[in-house]
Amino acid sequence: MSEKQTPMTEAVYYILLSLKTPAHGYGIIQKVLEFTNGRLELGAGTLYGAINTLLDRGWIKLYSEDKHSRKKKEYIVTEQGEAALRQEIQRLQELLQNGRKMMAERL
Repeated sequence: MSEKQTPMTEAVYYILLSLKTPAHGYGIIQKVLEFTNGRLELGAGTLYGAINTLLDRGWIKLYSEDKHSRKKKEYIVTEQGEAALRQEIQRLQELLQNGRKMMAERL
């Protein structure tokens, strides 16, 4: 890994994955439910808190907005967000590799 990055929360990880294509809040919630087979259901507070953080970091950006409804904002992941996601995937792969190696040694 090049630059150190704080590990992502599961919610942030799945939000970024969800935004490979433009989506609004409800769409993100539905994609996360689909990815996790219903295991992870994002609440509105978690979702919109994470969206604000991701916007501040430049990892996502506003894709489109319906000026007549505050709920009709669509977001999409940025190149910076994709780089952070790739870095997190590498970190997770390392965790799995080390875990599998150590568990196999003990069997």
